[in-house]
Amino acid sequence: MEIIIHGDKIKVTEAMKSYIDDKLGRLDKYLENSDSIRANVIVKVKGHLQTMEITIPLKSFILRSEETQEDFYAAVDKTIDKLERQIRKNKTRLMSRKAKPSYDFNFDMIELPEEKEDKEERKIVKRKTIEVKPMDEEEAILQMELLGHQFYMYKDADTNKPAVVYKRNDGNYGVIESE
Repeated sequence: MEIIIHGDKIKVTEAMKSYIDDKLGRLDKYLENSDSIRANVIVKVKGHLQTMEITIPLKSFILRSEETQEDFYAAVDKTIDKLERQIRKNKTRLMSRKAKPSYDFNFDMIELPEEKEDKEERKIVKRKTIEVKPMDEEEAILQMELLGHQFYMYKDADTNKPAVVYKRNDGNYGVIESE
């Protein structure tokens, strides 16, 4: 697995890189062709808190986890544990996907730099751009769960129109379709 590590307000040392490499190596057993997979790791510092964010775009979905701790090594451990739980939790769903025809999905999320905050006025401080590709509702729900989000935007494979699947307060899912 190719690991790309970036530090946000921190210089990532060789010891930190080595520790991240060792821990991410635990995920190789779950991934096919792990040599062609790229893991994006961002280490952030805010005050005395260390935030570890790992994103692994795979062929059909994205694995993503973020954890904040006072200790860098604890943040790495917890982030990797979350990724492992995501894989194990969704193992049966992912295995059932192999029986169905699969599309080559690759969502490239691009984060724009945050704007300066104005305390009197609320404004957009973060913007993401995603490539929306056709999929069915079940696949969109799986993607949303893997990302740990409350909603997910996709293009409906049947109608070819944008749609949003979201998690309802009662634990079920809802879909918002465009006309």
